[in-house]
Amino acid sequence: MHSFITKFPDPPFSSFSIGPFTIHLYALCILLGIVVAYFIGAARFKARGGDSGTLLDVVLWAVPFGIVGGRLFHVATHLGDYFGRYPSIQETFMHVIAVWEGGLAIYGAVILGLLGAWIGAKRAGVRFVSILDALAPGVLLAQGIGRWGNYFNQELFGQATDLPWGLAIQKSGNSAFPTEFPEGTLFHPAFLYEFTWDIVGALAIIWIASRLKLQWGKVFALYIVVYSIGRFFIEAIRLDPSEVFFGYRTNQWSAIFGVLIGAIFWYVQSRRHPGVEGPVYLKPQNSEPTEKPTSK
Repeated sequence: MHSFITKFPDPPFSSFSIGPFTIHLYALCILLGIVVAYFIGAARFKARGGDSGTLLDVVLWAVPFGIVGGRLFHVATHLGDYFGRYPSIQETFMHVIAVWEGGLAIYGAVILGLLGAWIGAKRAGVRFVSILDALAPGVLLAQGIGRWGNYFNQELFGQATDLPWGLAIQKSGNSAFPTEFPEGTLFHPAFLYEFTWDIVGALAIIWIASRLKLQWGKVFALYIVVYSIGRFFIEAIRLDPSEVFFGYRTNQWSAIFGVLIGAIFWYVQSRRHPGVEGPVYLKPQNSEPTEKPTSK
């Protein structure tokens, strides 16, 4: 049926071993995204007068909070995949924390990641919105890179398609493969759509932020809106199980709230801060104590 179609091939493997350690490509994609986000954020933060070391201190708070938030949100919206499925509480817990198997919800990662970044910014004595604006485009790129982890895990694909770029999915041993479709069915590569949207969106945000000289957290607000618009439509074609409320999947509702929150945050910041944003540091850096001259 699909012999004439140039399909998007399924990955040859999803992990490899180095000695006793198993390296999951899903985890490597997430790690690569974090590194890319940091270096782009560091360049933008330095352009605002900040130091890359300071940004690293903030990122080291944001990343673990984000991973925990992403996992908690995923588990909370897929309770049936974890609870009541395994014979013991211990086995259930091990699957709940098995991030390498896939399952990091971006909205959960953003919510708790923001908390971690706020703690890091407060400890470092830097303006929180300056951190958000510096990191926003790189975070969107990181999300796109992380979607390749879904490709290697053979998960979160879209509906069946006859398009030339249809994604091949292995049916044997893959619990994510819908049982109603025969072996050889091609699916929309939802990961690739989101990757493309995120790359284009990040470049557009950088250009718009430069043209409009956006500050006071409005780059971050734009990021939330841009990502959420794309996520709403891409989520609509996905086949993985999800709770549905009033005809929309859970993450479509998250996307709707994302657009609203981003727009409201932009409006509030524009009204509260019409002027130029101050220095990124809330107190002078590297200031040496001045000695009083001794009287002779």
